Amino acid sequence: MTGDSDRTAYQEFHDMRIEPRADGTVVGSVPYDEKLTNPFGVVNGGVVATLIDVASGAALRRTFEDPDSGFLATVDLDVKYLNPATDDLRAEVTVAHAGGSIGVTEAEVTCPDADGEPTPVAVGTTAYRLFRDGFENG
Repeated sequence: MTGDSDRTAYQEFHDMRIEPRADGTVVGSVPYDEKLTNPFGVVNGGVVATLIDVASGAALRRTFEDPDSGFLATVDLDVKYLNPATDDLRAEVTVAHAGGSIGVTEAEVTCPDADGEPTPVAVGTTAYRLFRDGFENG
């Protein structure tokens, strides 16, 4: 899955958007919605982690010869939460390493503050097992 045309039902539930960029980065977004918040109106940390995970997977798929083939599986997801998310989420993901069988990404998640300026919400790194030719070659 490399972009919005491949959205899953899970992504639809979160109204998650994935936008590959020409420079190899991927930008993911989730609009603020009360169904995704805790009792204090803060977006649940699991939503932030999910955004990092999905956008990171899309970024690594772009390193495949055919981004719509093969498979990948998350083997590590590390998220550091910096500030509460009280508005739309935006994640920018870069591929730090894409080897034959392991891929690593780095992500930064922000949301706008009261003045509309991006505020850091979380940073994360991921590692994936890459099955570039599908399961049978993993």
